[in-house]
Amino acid sequence: MLALTGFPLQIVASLLAVAAFVATMWLWPRFGSKSWKAVLGRIGAFFATQLMVIVAMALIANSYFGFYSTWTDLLGTAGGNGTVVDHNPSHAISVTGTQKVYSAQGSAEDRSGLIQQVEVAGARSGLRSDAFVYLPPQYFQPDYAKHRFPMALVLSGYPGTAEKLISLMQWPTTTLEAINTKQLQPTILVMMRPSPIANRDTECMDVPGGPQVETFFTDDLPKAMSSGYRIAPQASAHAAMGDSTGGYCALKFALRKPDAYGAAVALSADYAVSNDPTTGDLFGGSEQLKQENDLLWRLRTQPAAPVSLLLATSYNEDNYQATQNMVAAFKAPTKLSTITLNSGGHNFHTWNREIPPALAWLNRQLVVPQSA
Repeated sequence: MLALTGFPLQIVASLLAVAAFVATMWLWPRFGSKSWKAVLGRIGAFFATQLMVIVAMALIANSYFGFYSTWTDLLGTAGGNGTVVDHNPSHAISVTGTQKVYSAQGSAEDRSGLIQQVEVAGARSGLRSDAFVYLPPQYFQPDYAKHRFPMALVLSGYPGTAEKLISLMQWPTTTLEAINTKQLQPTILVMMRPSPIANRDTECMDVPGGPQVETFFTDDLPKAMSSGYRIAPQASAHAAMGDSTGGYCALKFALRKPDAYGAAVALSADYAVSNDPTTGDLFGGSEQLKQENDLLWRLRTQPAAPVSLLLATSYNEDNYQATQNMVAAFKAPTKLSTITLNSGGHNFHTWNREIPPALAWLNRQLVVPQSA
């Protein structure tokens, strides 16, 4: 079967749409009479052409924006609440594939780094999820053989795929450029979707009676990565970043679990969540749990967490006013910074403009203790 996001499927769908249009033009004179057969022929030809055009456009849009990565993801036949896994941390990471990073320095590992596709198994949550790990060139250089690196978890929006963090948002290549220009210290990226559960937007919550997603990202993932790679285990060396839903998750991880992530970057994020058809019941009927996952409420009412936050928005973004409310609400020892573009929407182009300054900001927040 052709891959859902593959270029061949888009070509086939586009050719079928063109063929349907040509066939309609060729057959249209035959449907010129007023008989019921001719009327049905015109209706059928019209809708068949429209359907093929819509399918082709939907496939192209899905491939570009990364809403669904596979057929099982689209049809909701993949995944579940996860399985219980071995608690041995050495079994938490399994490498399933690699891909080179091409740059002006070449594609050698010690020049441009390497992307590994891995599966992460959560010991506490019982969840599993795929991830792409970008190892910077220094990871393979002799001078850094005993060095432990900082880690940045990068989350896509929902729905979305981790692949788009590489191909459209270009996190690895932008990170490499920032490292080469001394804007960012050598840092390992862990690129993932914000929900390990197929076709459910969990908003990175520990859902009552359901998947424990926050536990997976704040407990299982840092431990697994530190055991599988030369990553410093301290929260001061860990950051969470993301766009849209991924940005909300990043902020929540830092504010709710500062012992896991010491910094967070949110691009075009919302700051609260509610139940909708994509989430299902997130709160188990508990208004208190809903309130505890409202980030503005946390800044206003809860003890301040010793973390650094970066919020990115634009003057015409939907979250602009909410971002100003967040700025007005934070208090020490929380540190808060913003990026505000003159214009920009909820899209990859806007986020690509925000990533370079976000990485430069991140460089000032990540601290790898000397003992590491």
